[in-house]
Amino acid sequence: MPARTEFNTKSKQSKREAPFSLRLTFDERAKLETAANGVPLGTYIKCVLFDRELPKVRRRHAAPVKDHRAIAQVLAALGQSRLSSNLNQMARAVNTGTLPVHPETEGDLRKACAAVQDMRQVLLEAFGKDGGPP
Repeated sequence: MPARTEFNTKSKQSKREAPFSLRLTFDERAKLETAANGVPLGTYIKCVLFDRELPKVRRRHAAPVKDHRAIAQVLAALGQSRLSSNLNQMARAVNTGTLPVHPETEGDLRKACAAVQDMRQVLLEAFGKDGGPP
């Protein structure tokens, strides 16, 4: 009889950890997440259960949103306006030298710049940032 060939040798070399499932109430999970303080729950539970030291958590400093409504209003206004399309068309015309700059065009450009600066300021305030000069 010929020797048997092992085709699935990789799985025998690297066995996976045995999974374990645990049902918690929402309150129990919330308490665990608070106690874990950013550490993944599985890691936290293993460290507490087996008396291991908790790993240090690297935190990203995401800016909290102060005013969701202001952000929604600005994004809605941007979505309803043709501001980005119009600015793109003007930029293309400037780059090709085909944009005649009349007082009306200059006024439109100033209005567009003011609108963009207003939106910038609203977004910065909504994210709790200091606007400073544009």
